[in-house]
Amino acid sequence: MAKFGEGDKRWIVDNRADGTNVHNWHWAEKDCLEWSRGRLSDLLQDLTVLDGHDQGSNLIFFIKTRTVDKVEGEAYINIRKGKVIPGYELTVTISWRGEAKDESGNSLATVDGNLHLPYLADENADQDPEIKVSVNTDTPYAEDLRQAFLAHGKALILERVKQYVQHMTAGGPAKDELESKVLVSKEKPSKSKLPEKGVEGKQTPSAPPPVVKEGFKTIRLTEKFHCRPRDIFDILMDENRWKGFTQSNAKISREVGGSFSLFDGAITGVIQNLQQDKLLVQKWRFGNWDDGVFSTVTMTFEEPEVGVTIVKLTQTNVPEEDRFGNATVVENTERGWRELIFHKIRAVFGYGI
Repeated sequence: MAKFGEGDKRWIVDNRADGTNVHNWHWAEKDCLEWSRGRLSDLLQDLTVLDGHDQGSNLIFFIKTRTVDKVEGEAYINIRKGKVIPGYELTVTISWRGEAKDESGNSLATVDGNLHLPYLADENADQDPEIKVSVNTDTPYAEDLRQAFLAHGKALILERVKQYVQHMTAGGPAKDELESKVLVSKEKPSKSKLPEKGVEGKQTPSAPPPVVKEGFKTIRLTEKFHCRPRDIFDILMDENRWKGFTQSNAKISREVGGSFSLFDGAITGVIQNLQQDKLLVQKWRFGNWDDGVFSTVTMTFEEPEVGVTIVKLTQTNVPEEDRFGNATVVENTERGWRELIFHKIRAVFGYGI
């Protein structure tokens, strides 16, 4: 199972109805570990296993789970093309308490113990996970209470764990977020209002509004590097260095009007403006966007002090959906700039994290 943050490295090629996923760019991945801790706590703590069960021989048992003490490992949701792909590998520890009483209600022994799920994982989602029940002290009735927990509580625990698995399969904490994005992306644009009229009934002139396309967004990023502007500029314009920090093929023209191709052809475009060490403007698109749709990427390079470079990126007219209906284009594009380009440049070339 891929670990959180790594995604799936089976890159998707062009001309496929499921789009492109070069270097994890089109995977929306959400960390669900904290959510899992909360959900498992809600499901597994304060459960009554036995409440006055007659064991015979003048013995009555009471058993109840107490708290979910540990949920360790990883849990995440991958969202791609509106599909939810859960991933989790967890170990879970729950404390429990049992008490033995006689028929008169007198307490004979109180025993504390732990319930352990050593391996709760998506790859075994259709199987019952192993359950281990232990006691913390060797006191009278400790083993009897442990065996009673296994006999009467195992099915209850498995049923609650199954609920967690079902919640993860449905999308966990990402479900509502995913559905809201799809709904917003499908909304029809509102009608434009007519220009306001002046006191004499004539339309009052006004400055033309900024060009904003319906269904498109703007990405703005500011990134800091410990290098000179020419260092970062040259990396972005050099095919070999692109290949080095992305582990993918790149073709880059250094002339205005020239074309470029990045991430094995997943991103293509044209250089629109070029000022050495100062400005880079590109007509920029992914291969799975609608035909003819291009965004505009503008990067400026500033040096507020010697050895420190600030890159300001603005990417306008980024479509909210690709041609296949994926509604996570904007957030994945922004994440790609941060994690797959700028962070990798810092890490590979030593320009600061």
